Amino acid sequence: MNGRDGTDIPHTSLCRYTTDAVFYREDDLVRDLLGKATFVDVFLKQTFGYLPNAAQRRIVDAVLVTLMEHGMTPSAIAARMIYSSSPENLQAAVSAGLLAVASRFVGTMEPAAQLLERIVAAGEHAADEATRIAQDYRSRRAAVPGFGHHLHRPDDPRALALLSLAREVGTYGERCAALEELAAKVDAAAGRHITINATGAIAALLGDIGIPVALMRGFAVLSRTAGLIAHIAEEQQDPSGRFIWDLVDANMTA
Repeated sequence: MNGRDGTDIPHTSLCRYTTDAVFYREDDLVRDLLGKATFVDVFLKQTFGYLPNAAQRRIVDAVLVTLMEHGMTPSAIAARMIYSSSPENLQAAVSAGLLAVASRFVGTMEPAAQLLERIVAAGEHAADEATRIAQDYRSRRAAVPGFGHHLHRPDDPRALALLSLAREVGTYGERCAALEELAAKVDAAAGRHITINATGAIAALLGDIGIPVALMRGFAVLSRTAGLIAHIAEEQQDPSGRFIWDLVDANMTA
């Protein structure tokens, strides 16, 4: 699109308005979407420009459900503490919790997906690339993204269920295969079994339905928002903010 001076100007294809209609891309919100399309359908079409098929829809729904709740992890604690300080601003508490969706909690599917892309790109040398990755992380005594869990041993049941679902609906592809190849090499390098965790499986599942690596963390943000709202709802009924404050104060100050 060109401006009056002939230079390119940004534009959006996501939305437009008339006096009597609102359009999401080419769909009329009232006529085409309300009561007819699911949230997942509209989200994927807005973000990626296509409607999911039945298999893709099941995968995305499973991913969002998996990521929604992680218990009293840093994101939930942050949301509860901010809400206790600012109960008039629910959105501030949610946004505080979302800041913890990062490389150690919830958002780890992104670095895991980057590793899987390397293995897929290696083609017939995929096994060698998986070995290099596993040995590199082992030599640095670093956790391989998508592997390990402090609680779920020997296997993360969420990862097993997600990979089983991918097989069931027919989306198990190159990235899921790369994940299991990498898992074998991680075990060999460690000399023991290291579980594939939920975000490792999610990286593979999303990759195999065409989700770009750079947008995968967005699924965690979307899902975690719902989980944080649930934590705030509980905080309204059974407040924990003061308890957390007192617990830290009592144990960390002299």
